[in-house]
Amino acid sequence: MRLRNIPGAKDAITGSNYVVQEPASHKGKWTQVFPKDQPLHIEVGMGKGRFLMDMAKLHPEINYVGIEMYDSVLLRALQKRERLEEEGEKLTNLMFMCIDARLLPEIFEKGEVQKIYLNFSDPWPKARHAKRRLTSREFLARYEQILADDGVVEFKTDNKGLFEFSLEEVEAAGWKLLAYTFDLHNQAEMMEGNVMTEYEEKFSSMGKSILYRKNLRSVADAGCGVQLPEDMPCQPEKETTAFRQSSPSLPTTTGN
Repeated sequence: MRLRNIPGAKDAITGSNYVVQEPASHKGKWTQVFPKDQPLHIEVGMGKGRFLMDMAKLHPEINYVGIEMYDSVLLRALQKRERLEEEGEKLTNLMFMCIDARLLPEIFEKGEVQKIYLNFSDPWPKARHAKRRLTSREFLARYEQILADDGVVEFKTDNKGLFEFSLEEVEAAGWKLLAYTFDLHNQAEMMEGNVMTEYEEKFSSMGKSILYRKNLRSVADAGCGVQLPEDMPCQPEKETTAFRQSSPSLPTTTGN
């Protein structure tokens, strides 16, 4: 994905109090980054950050970290955050990072993260780029290295091809699928507590279905959770990794 370079973006990020500098130095010590010792949730590919800012306002009892690899996109999130601060909205439970998501295991210790959000990630449509998708088995393996034993991954997209790919990857990686739907906004139970991203509002207003998946990190013999579509039969995990998690996730992206 090519994004327009914005002069001064790197300097703004480096000088911002909202951005964690040298995040790897906090591995195993993320409770010290925030004023309160609380559960930690992260969003990978947070885009302009509206989703996490809304979540931080709604859930002051949770600490949030937004991850975005493109400095030009993160700059937009910083500007939005500054406007909130000017309006008197102090979000002490929210921080940002400008990193490549492939580095997550170098930044978080095993068990430090309770939930990962993947919202409208880049689908990387070409087959040769499948490993870049944030819901690929390669990324699931990275998430497994940082999630708590009962940690979950939640994924939303409007891209059916990416969603079906993600369901297949969850099974292949041995994660437990807790819930999924091909039409989130018409599922009242799943919509309870749902916070929409900017893309979600846009696509929903256009009449497009929003696809949602929730996966749980679980022991290999914990069963398959909900039943997959008929052409995606649930099979026992054959590998020996002790803990796996199933989740709706996808490629790294700029997506809110």
